[in-house]
Amino acid sequence: MSTNEFDLYLTPILESLQQGDYVIATYLLGGNKEADIIKKATAIALEQTTGTWVRVPGETDEVRHRSAGRVIAVYSIPDYESKASIPADSQLRWYITRIAYPWINFYDNLPLLITTVIGNISAMDNLKLLDLEFPDKFVAQFKGPKFGISGIRSLVNVYDRPLLNNMIKPCTGLTPEEGAKLFYGAASGGTDWIKDDELIAGSPVFSALESRIKAYMSAGRKADLEKGEATLYSVNITDEFIRLRDNALKAIDAGANAIMVNIYPMGFSSVRMLAEDPGINVPIMVHNCFSGAMVSNPFGGISSNVGAKLSRLAGADVYLDYVPTLKFGGIQEKFLRIIHTCESPMYQINPTMPHIGGGVTPGIVPHLLRLVGKDVAIGAGGGIHSHPSGPQAGARAMRQAIDAAVQGIPLTDFARDHQELAEALEIWGEYGSEKMKSLFALS
Repeated sequence: MSTNEFDLYLTPILESLQQGDYVIATYLLGGNKEADIIKKATAIALEQTTGTWVRVPGETDEVRHRSAGRVIAVYSIPDYESKASIPADSQLRWYITRIAYPWINFYDNLPLLITTVIGNISAMDNLKLLDLEFPDKFVAQFKGPKFGISGIRSLVNVYDRPLLNNMIKPCTGLTPEEGAKLFYGAASGGTDWIKDDELIAGSPVFSALESRIKAYMSAGRKADLEKGEATLYSVNITDEFIRLRDNALKAIDAGANAIMVNIYPMGFSSVRMLAEDPGINVPIMVHNCFSGAMVSNPFGGISSNVGAKLSRLAGADVYLDYVPTLKFGGIQEKFLRIIHTCESPMYQINPTMPHIGGGVTPGIVPHLLRLVGKDVAIGAGGGIHSHPSGPQAGARAMRQAIDAAVQGIPLTDFARDHQELAEALEIWGEYGSEKMKSLFALS
């Protein structure tokens, strides 16, 4: 070698790179206390770009300079400065490691990007991808969401409050006619956006895609005339990849005004294909089901905000995020990080509207709005369909909770003149109450 390992792979500082030429991956990395962590990080940078476990003749210095990953930072946690400060019984040490990958290696190829930053190394113990940072030249290759937050708001003519979303419950097994009755109830009660559940998709024998759309959209038109508002319907077109685009076009031809994809089972590129197709001119909602298999391990896989960022890059107009309490027991800072990833400026890419759900009832609405503001869709399934007076009353209760929160009126005060909200609070309680804390066995 004409260049030593330190010069080539441990770049002294980030500023020494042409930053526009690199996608930067940040990892949580563990190693035993005797490990040479610089060597380990360098091995990762090589393994995921030009090299393998042994130097091969074709891996010339020229190839390495053009396409090898660079280790640009390794931070110890805690930030020890001397061996004497490391506890004697410490067997495993943790580091934040940042590696810069030349995006010439994967150009605009999302599957290859993911293969690069968390491919073979996903099998390693004690390694988790925490974040990806994209330069403007890389992001310029993508179109992102067609509609984004402002485009969706213009479709439903709602600008001053969160949108109310409902997912039809039961999750699956309903005929189009059975589902349409529930759709009408939720829509007529004030729901802005109704979606299929993630568990019904494509064209199952009991609910053919086009029949489901026609029945639901008919119910929606009836509800819209009554309430004087518009209702969007995201039909879940998730299917075998070869059928996905055809499903989208069939859905639009049948009258669908939005679509939905289970993005993790289908892959990020499936959504990009739909979002960048000029013939698919409706918003795309994505559901994050199956993401838990990749993000739940605190010491492996990827962080949830990475998935949200890739979904936005691919073109998701709406991204589902679980609320940080109740059903799934999520962590608040993670929840807020995903909201931040969806909504913050990202070069020319439109913001993605976060859809926040998972055991939502009217009693938690003010808390959620305090956390995230109004540019979200609040998703309620059982919290609408299990209302004792039916789904219409359930939707009204949710809208009443939203109105109260936006106006800064305590729910119990607002409920005095709103029977549907009063019934919901009596059954499920408000955020922080023991009644609400005891609702979900999964928390």
